[in-house]
Amino acid sequence: MPRRAKKEQEATAVEAPSDDEPKAKRGKKGGAKPAEEPALYKDPQDKLETADGKPATLKITSWNVDGIRAWVKKNALEWVREEDPDVLCLQETKCAEKSLPAEVLDMPEFPHKFWACSDDKEGYSGVALLSKKKPINVTIGIGVEEHDKEGRVITAEFDDFFVVAAYVPNSGRGLVRLDYRETWDIAFRTFLKELQDRKPLVLCGDLNVAHQEIDLKNPKTNKNKTPGFTQRERDGFTELLKAGFVDSFRHLYPEVPYAYTFWTYMMNARAKNVGWRLDYFVLSEALLPKLCDNKVRSKVMGSDHCPITLLLAM
Repeated sequence: MPRRAKKEQEATAVEAPSDDEPKAKRGKKGGAKPAEEPALYKDPQDKLETADGKPATLKITSWNVDGIRAWVKKNALEWVREEDPDVLCLQETKCAEKSLPAEVLDMPEFPHKFWACSDDKEGYSGVALLSKKKPINVTIGIGVEEHDKEGRVITAEFDDFFVVAAYVPNSGRGLVRLDYRETWDIAFRTFLKELQDRKPLVLCGDLNVAHQEIDLKNPKTNKNKTPGFTQRERDGFTELLKAGFVDSFRHLYPEVPYAYTFWTYMMNARAKNVGWRLDYFVLSEALLPKLCDNKVRSKVMGSDHCPITLLLAM
């Protein structure tokens, strides 16, 4: 997602300046009062069991790393080892398989590693799925040539469920790829529904949409003109949910604000928590009884996104 000069050419949902931002106010003697403290998200204590008391047995972590080689140099693997997920899904790796860092390739924690890279563009897009347990089967892409050139989807099949790691296309600056994004959404939804007919699934990754106004700091100044918050993109996500899927974070925390997963590098946005929730765990409805928690690790550094973690009682 491009947020600085040497980033890939795919544009991002960058926050526009907002009239909603707190401004310094002048006191009676003309002095400026300090701006209000930013509203930060506090990740609550992990829920380690389901509503009916079944303990969590599966942990999946998803993270848009904004370039895996740079991410490794920021000591992100130390946090991954502390989090200790069973499955780790990465997006925007921006690296050909031949150039992947040895620090990741050699991780003994994940003996099973799978990569999807762009066919045509080095340093563009890319996803990865790393697993402690060997999947029954792994596929790359969604089976549609038009959509499978950019390294955006890996699907791992396990005994009772699928994990789909995805990096959904951005609509681009000036919404130049909005029509393509809409075509992608339809094809991807069809792919997911066909998987779900076989067994339930967990979809995780950077889905490049803030579904509701609560999912970004400044909805008024971004509505219908900024990639990731057009009505067409939001409607596409709504249609996915109607197909038998659930946004697990909003299922657990329907009215919790400020839980963002992406912040532009500009304007000190992360410190101010001027962000977007673009990263999701979307579950088949059949998995809801197994849902323990969906964590937003907003304090974890290493990218312009933070990691998210799903806890299931499988």
